[in-house]
Amino acid sequence: MTGRRRTFFPRPSKTAALAAAAATACTSLIAGCGVIPGATGGSRDDPITVMTWAPEKTKATNKPGVPAMAQAYARWVNAHGGIDGRELKVLTCNDHNDAVGAADCAREAVDQEVAAVVGAYSQHGRSFLAPLEVAGIPYIGGYGITDDEFSSPLSYPVNGGEPALLAGNGRQLAARCDRVALVRPDTLAGDELPKLLNSGLRDGHHKPVADIRAPEDGTDLTPQAEQALKHAGAKDGCVTAALGARTDTFYDSFRRTKDDYPPVRISSVLGSVDQSLVDRTGGASGPYEGAYVTGWYPAAGDSRWAQMRKVIREQAFGDNRVDPADAGVQTTWIAYTVLKQAVESLNGGEVSAHTLRRALDGGLRVETGGLTPPLSWRFEDLIAASEFPRLINSGVTFQVVRDGKFVPARKGFVNVEETLEQSA
Repeated sequence: MTGRRRTFFPRPSKTAALAAAAATACTSLIAGCGVIPGATGGSRDDPITVMTWAPEKTKATNKPGVPAMAQAYARWVNAHGGIDGRELKVLTCNDHNDAVGAADCAREAVDQEVAAVVGAYSQHGRSFLAPLEVAGIPYIGGYGITDDEFSSPLSYPVNGGEPALLAGNGRQLAARCDRVALVRPDTLAGDELPKLLNSGLRDGHHKPVADIRAPEDGTDLTPQAEQALKHAGAKDGCVTAALGARTDTFYDSFRRTKDDYPPVRISSVLGSVDQSLVDRTGGASGPYEGAYVTGWYPAAGDSRWAQMRKVIREQAFGDNRVDPADAGVQTTWIAYTVLKQAVESLNGGEVSAHTLRRALDGGLRVETGGLTPPLSWRFEDLIAASEFPRLINSGVTFQVVRDGKFVPARKGFVNVEETLEQSA
């Protein structure tokens, strides 16, 4: 999680100036005057233009499935008449996993006058949210990796992000582990994770976690594995890792080290461990068998994902970037579900950044087919956690890897709202 920052409120964008100029230059009787720039979807013949970004081809975190899923969604919805009869146009951008790249993507979104940024992933919230706020562009269903996504008034999160995952992971482990060691990135975002995990452990009257930092782009994490095994103790110890794409790197080092220490249980969170990782590391005979995992959504094999899987088969068959078990792909699907219902709520009217914000702020209630609790961003729907004032969905799921598959360890969603409120 990144540090706190002051919130910027949207100021009139260049769209307003362009609109005024267009109104001055044109009259209703003069042919050739087009739709006001920025009023994407201003008529039913105009496409709805949005953007999705994520890091690709970097040495650390990569989420190519996020923009690929967005494009597959657009192909699918356009093949079935568009959204409320309008074509969906998805622009994509590579943020390169750095602050400059994230800011560049946001500026491109402003230049292209998109109606929204939807289902994106970036670890650099400060860099991309400020330009969007100035232009008044809503950020719908970001991955939730930075605390900025839970403070900006133009952010509309669909899950509880890293805060809910880590708080939930602490709750899940408190009843099962005597001592817990956390391995997490040595980054600003990673600095918040121990506090969140401890808030969940504290709910179970558990002692604080041993905090072990790892380089975000490390290729050999043996020293961190040794520290974790040492801190986990000799009985009922647990090691949990939240390193994103580097989680498997850590557990590979862990596997080569663990025989010199007493046995411990392992754990992680959605996005660091998923079904595809379990499959390619041996399934039921692999290292993740028996692992505890905290997620935002139902397990990847749940029937509630059937529609998403159908869309992937139809529109992204053979595209190995689009993994239905990937948390980024899943979040992007849910984010575009929000966009679709927001557009439909406008009843054929103008689709723009302004009208989408008005719909989302005005009490729109989005149903996701049980993949999340119902989503709404009214003031009364926000949880009372001062650090995360835009967080609305504090539900998590407890899962376990059994016979090589993610299965529920507990039925339904576990609400960690009180845990997050107490951690602030």
